[in-house]
Amino acid sequence: MSVARRILVADDDPKTLKVLEHALTAEGFAVIKASDGQEALDLALSQRPDLVILDVMMPKVDGFAVCGRIRAASAVPILLLTARGDSVDKVVGFRLGADDYVTKPFDLNELVLRVHAILRRMPTLPESRTLRFGHLEINRSTRTVHVGDRNPELTPREFDLLWLMASHPGHPFTRESLLARVWHGDAPTDQSTVTVCIRRLREKIEDNPAQPRWIKTVWGIGYKFDPAGAE
Repeated sequence: MSVARRILVADDDPKTLKVLEHALTAEGFAVIKASDGQEALDLALSQRPDLVILDVMMPKVDGFAVCGRIRAASAVPILLLTARGDSVDKVVGFRLGADDYVTKPFDLNELVLRVHAILRRMPTLPESRTLRFGHLEINRSTRTVHVGDRNPELTPREFDLLWLMASHPGHPFTRESLLARVWHGDAPTDQSTVTVCIRRLREKIEDNPAQPRWIKTVWGIGYKFDPAGAE
């Protein structure tokens, strides 16, 4: 029997929490609830849910701040809820690393479909020891990479960066989150460090680094690994 995927739902409105809990439980998900931003942040980092549904307007810590802090430490997909439909808010949310955005009042069926769609795009791959995308193979056990008949030598940092992104195909990472997750406590403050590492990684694994197939730039956000590069 497969383990139910866990979804953290954070909203300061008890009625919204109850409605979402009922709908998501009916879909077979396990629901974790938070009623303010600080509780949402603590649960997201300690419980490691498979997806976070996050209201923007919450007490203690607002949803945008929570989104940014979660994204700096985790690649968990985040769906933002807001009562405001301003496109500026959406841009802010996506730049902070959100995966989708729903404006209140929302259609419950549509929200559930969006949850399923996000989770389909975010397969659980990190426990695998080998990732394969067409002629690209990344072996976590041996920390080696094969690109067709080539075996490029990656530095430890380059390998960690590639593994993180390839383990979450299609997910956009900000430079801040890559610094936090790949460089850890040694994280430099200059985000150009990520840009340089991405450039060198492209030079080693891409057939044409100027037109990369695998590691794509997401303008205004950062970078993502594109599994479509295998096609």
